[in-house]
Amino acid sequence: QVHLVESGGGLVQPGGSLRLSCAASGSIGIIYSMGWYRQAPGKQRDLVATIIWIGGTNYADSVKGRFTISRDNAENTVHLQMDSLKPEDTAVYYCNAYLRTTDRRISPNYWGQGTPVTVSS
Repeated sequence: QVHLVESGGGLVQPGGSLRLSCAASGSIGIIYSMGWYRQAPGKQRDLVATIIWIGGTNYADSVKGRFTISRDNAENTVHLQMDSLKPEDTAVYYCNAYLRTTDRRISPNYWGQGTPVTVSS
């Protein structure tokens, strides 16, 4: 079994910063990539940023230049540094992992429980 636990969400004023973290644990064999998605009320879940474990990142156009994704290989952890936050960044942020378990099951659909981010004055 694989668990993803997010932390770091909260309330911040426009222009402020937050740092999200997601730790993966359990029967992890190989991590291929981890990333962050977000879902605002009444909207679909959209990609924010992903990082390939051997290198390479991908960002939604709306967050390029403001958000930075990074990883800690030893801790199976991914971080999302969010700067210059805007009200439209308000959403529940979900951690995602694409990995192979120790019993060789491969899936791109491991998800955390979500952490809310509210950008408001």
